[in-house]
Amino acid sequence: MSTIVQTTAAAPTAKRAPNRAWRKLRANKGALVGLAIILFFTALAALAPLLPIPDPVATSWSAIRKAPSAAHWLGTDDLGRDILSRMIWGAQASLMAGIFSVAIAVAIGVPFGLISGYYGGWIDQIISRITEAFLAMPFLITAIALAAFLGPSLTNAMIAIGLSATPVFVRLTRGQVLAVKTEEYVEGARSIGLRHFSIITRYILPNVFAPILVQATLTIATAIIAEASLSFLGLGQQPPSPSWGSMLNVAKNYLEQAPWMAMWPGAAIFLVVIGFNLLGDGLRDALDPREA
Repeated sequence: MSTIVQTTAAAPTAKRAPNRAWRKLRANKGALVGLAIILFFTALAALAPLLPIPDPVATSWSAIRKAPSAAHWLGTDDLGRDILSRMIWGAQASLMAGIFSVAIAVAIGVPFGLISGYYGGWIDQIISRITEAFLAMPFLITAIALAAFLGPSLTNAMIAIGLSATPVFVRLTRGQVLAVKTEEYVEGARSIGLRHFSIITRYILPNVFAPILVQATLTIATAIIAEASLSFLGLGQQPPSPSWGSMLNVAKNYLEQAPWMAMWPGAAIFLVVIGFNLLGDGLRDALDPREA
């Protein structure tokens, strides 16, 4: 009877939690600004094939390094290509790199973190030592080394960034599992004979999901910077396909003659990274159970 009462009482609480988190997120102006920035660039990237903009790889020898004008709102680059068009299409590469690389990191890191934290023992020791070894290496250096090993392409850059970010999610998930697995509801699940897989998926994972979501949002910003860095070094998106990082690589040679070539992709990277950081901070506050 007590179990039934507890379950019934917990149901309204579970239903109220998402609503409370959403209200707190809506009340956070910084998070809303970040969400608006993300949605704006996501819409541009998604609608790029439908927008009335020039071909991003089409060159024009009569429009080399032209300043912003009615014909080219953001100017042109060293080959006469429209910067606005390349900015919009470049958003696809940056957002894809950020989202898919973090998806790779979560898909690999979270299961290993769950196993390490839940089972403990020698399994935990092996996973923890390997994780610490990777965490001892700077994130960007690891990503550059993996991208150079895999070969220059956007796909390989996403894989390299995802693998480099994986240890962060292993450590975070393990720490959350260690705190949750000693709770009474987990001990109760064990006492009634539930399998380990059921306990992990039904009782532990849902209760460690919130910090993982916050970390994933913040890591997307880091991944976007990493993709821009790899493209800047020639290890990411390959020419002539547009990428904000590769655009900066070209623009560095014309900072005095055509500063707009560097200004716009730099501003885009700054805004998108700020957007994800603001949203991540807002999610952290909204999903914090200690705050009413």
